Amino acid sequence: MSIQDLLLDRQDDGARPLSPTELRLDASAELDAKSSLEVLQLLNAEDRVAAEAVAAILPQLADLVDVAAERFRRGGTVHYFGAGTSGRLGVLDAAELLPTFNLEAGRVVAHIAGGAAALVNAVEDAEDSEAEGRTAAADVGADDVAIGLAASGNTPYVGGALAAARSAGAYTALVSSNPNAALAPLADTNLVLATGAEVLTGSTRLKAATAEKLVLNGFSTALMVAVGRTWSNLMVSVVATNDKLRLRTVRILQEATGLEAEAAMALLASAGGELKTAIVAAIAAVDVSDARSLVARHHGSVRDALAEASV
Repeated sequence: MSIQDLLLDRQDDGARPLSPTELRLDASAELDAKSSLEVLQLLNAEDRVAAEAVAAILPQLADLVDVAAERFRRGGTVHYFGAGTSGRLGVLDAAELLPTFNLEAGRVVAHIAGGAAALVNAVEDAEDSEAEGRTAAADVGADDVAIGLAASGNTPYVGGALAAARSAGAYTALVSSNPNAALAPLADTNLVLATGAEVLTGSTRLKAATAEKLVLNGFSTALMVAVGRTWSNLMVSVVATNDKLRLRTVRILQEATGLEAEAAMALLASAGGELKTAIVAAIAAVDVSDARSLVARHHGSVRDALAEASV
């Protein structure tokens, strides 16, 4: 079935129910008659719905993390495809992985309908282009994971991208707030977030976006944990690009090893600022060169490097 066939009944013609995100929320029917505090309380109460919606799909999300981790280890890439708010959240998540986990550019890539201009200006018609989605996914390969982000589950741009990714042999997933998403057949994993109607009818920058942000936070963090970019609950892959982060690396080394600040700074200096190398050198009581080799041999995993050192 073509993308056009999947999307033909997107209109409210009775063939397909409206997305829950387009329905009216009874609790907010008199929204403009409420005080500011009452509006905020209502928004806050509905935000809890977003967290509950994410909790309900965690087993599926965990399976997606495991699939992505396996492909990531063999050199695959994770791609996010979205439009509007959904696309912007994908860009934000991908961008934050580079400094937090020292992730190489091009390993988690975000694509947004309308390109870079859509990050700060609404390019609303861009989401209607299936062709643009297919073009965006042109470089997706068989070892990759393609994740479509669309609150309605009906966005043509996302559909084009998922169709192209699936044709290339990639693993595909869809994150939406619509149990009747037209694009669901294109997804190997269909993550449906039951966020329901929005406080402001149709404004998916609210609950639907909050739930998506939680999904992306969870997915990418769990993925980085799975591929050895953390040790314990410490950001051992963080890139020290400013004074704040340089101080943080010293504190992390102290937390990991029990070293005093001066000794931690000296060890980091001898390790060329490589936090993982310094941790392994201190805990395994080996020199910096051997620690660096251990970390490299285990593809950056401190835990696995220390396990070998203890044998």
